[in-house]
Amino acid sequence: MVKYEEFESAIGLNWYEIDPNLQQLMRRLLEPEDFEWCEPELRRIGALIGGPIAARAEVTDKNPPQLVKFDRHGERIDEIVHHPDAIATKRDIWESGIAGPRLRREAARRGRRYPEAMATALNFMLSQAETGMLCATGMTSGVFALVRRFAAPEVREQLLARLSAERFEDAWDGAMFMTERTGGSDLSTLTTSARWDGTRWLLNGSKWFCSNIDAGLIATLARPEGSQPGLRGLALFLVPRWRGDGTRNGIHVRRLKDKLGTRAVPTAEADFVDAEAYLLAGGESSDAQNARDGRGINRMMEMVNTSRHGVAVMGLGIMRRAFLESAIFAAHRTAFGRRLEELPMMRQTLVDMVVELEAAAALVFAACGEGALARVLVPLAKLRATRGGLNFASQAIEVHGGNGYIEDWPLARQLRDAQCHTIWEGTENIICLDVLRSLSDEQVLGSVLSALAAPTGQGDALFDRARTHLSRALAEIREALMFLARSGREIAQLRARAFAHYMADAVGAALLIKEAEWELERSGDARKALVAQIFVNSHLVNSPMRGVCSNDRVVLDLFEPLTRYGDISPAKAQRFLAQQP
Repeated sequence: MVKYEEFESAIGLNWYEIDPNLQQLMRRLLEPEDFEWCEPELRRIGALIGGPIAARAEVTDKNPPQLVKFDRHGERIDEIVHHPDAIATKRDIWESGIAGPRLRREAARRGRRYPEAMATALNFMLSQAETGMLCATGMTSGVFALVRRFAAPEVREQLLARLSAERFEDAWDGAMFMTERTGGSDLSTLTTSARWDGTRWLLNGSKWFCSNIDAGLIATLARPEGSQPGLRGLALFLVPRWRGDGTRNGIHVRRLKDKLGTRAVPTAEADFVDAEAYLLAGGESSDAQNARDGRGINRMMEMVNTSRHGVAVMGLGIMRRAFLESAIFAAHRTAFGRRLEELPMMRQTLVDMVVELEAAAALVFAACGEGALARVLVPLAKLRATRGGLNFASQAIEVHGGNGYIEDWPLARQLRDAQCHTIWEGTENIICLDVLRSLSDEQVLGSVLSALAAPTGQGDALFDRARTHLSRALAEIREALMFLARSGREIAQLRARAFAHYMADAVGAALLIKEAEWELERSGDARKALVAQIFVNSHLVNSPMRGVCSNDRVVLDLFEPLTRYGDISPAKAQRFLAQQP
């Protein structure tokens, strides 16, 4: 079991070794051969993130990037100056393999595909330290994928070499500029223009929220001259930081945003002034005709979906950090002559946190795959994990009392950072609409319903109640979908949020049950079965009198194995499950 009383702080710990749930996810999701290779890397990087990277995060948040617009000769340079600790962290992230090519190349040398679950695990641990730093380094893989698929042959290899350079000093990182002053969600109003001068594309226009403003290669949308209005008139471009002749490109930074949080990543307002750009259109030619194929928005959304999953990982990281800090504090702090963790309501708080954390983790890791299922799991993961990060950070501050509200402690920053994630890559309203939109595709709907079907297998008696409630929920979800399909656009949009949260509840329950079955079959441990049932009770069951008159003592009597990841025998779990509704 994890001994929180032996820790003074989360900083300085190996964040892989103290996270049994992450270890279990890796054993379950990775092929044995991949796990044998990945786990030593997870331990190595877990120590790096929990140690120097986490320690530096407390410094970089208080020393955010600065904009130097002109040099001493009065020449415009628009240079972003980072604190030395931020540069040290970026170098560690790149050269350790979290964002850079090291681990992917090693996997290729072994003749294996680099597991997406591994990338998710590394980003999850990094997000516990500083989500702004993940934003600053994590978009590179999305830009890399766009270049590989859609760049013209004459520039493809050159750009890929920069995006996958071994040394940090030689590398170009990626960014994505979407939002303009007219708004972020309605891209049909985009005004940035693109002009073909016979040899190159030149972009002109303004972008309003430009995160990682000093990136080496920026993915953005613009409207080629002569294109139709609306979304189908947009084309996808890459804007390098430097022109082909080695001079600075036409990217003028108006100012850096004075943000509530995520200060490690510089976010700016920027103007493209005849900025050289590469067209991404999937053809052999970069000319104007190829730019007007109407598919630019579709190509851009491939990166948006990847980035959206990354934001879900950020929220999950804050959930984990908030729980860990709370568990450590509650194991030390005393009140009324007892440690906080011994008090009944604090036990309820910490058990609720660990259950919600494991459900969100199951959803986020399930969403790191590809195909039809990912189309709905990614927005659901972002919906649940980003709101969870905000709620957990607030709850953790309350656990710490006045200390939590002070910037000397780590939780005030977690709360400031967490608020950003519900907005990045789509607000909750946009995410809920995307959930409904994805389920209008019969292939996606079929994949989801098949994946959610109440599992059967090992330890039937332990899962009977959870499966019964899940089956009822799935029947209601099918009925709700039919209702929304025939109710008209306004009612469907009005109910989209309630429906998306219900979907997230059902998906979380189904995934926890599957994890519990795997754990029971592999080790005979029924801890996850209890976690699944507690989650089902809180999300899929209407408890009489809201549970006030319940005699359920699982939170009091099994607090330690639930929050410290100890073993629970099937017999003991069954006794407590008998108390469940």
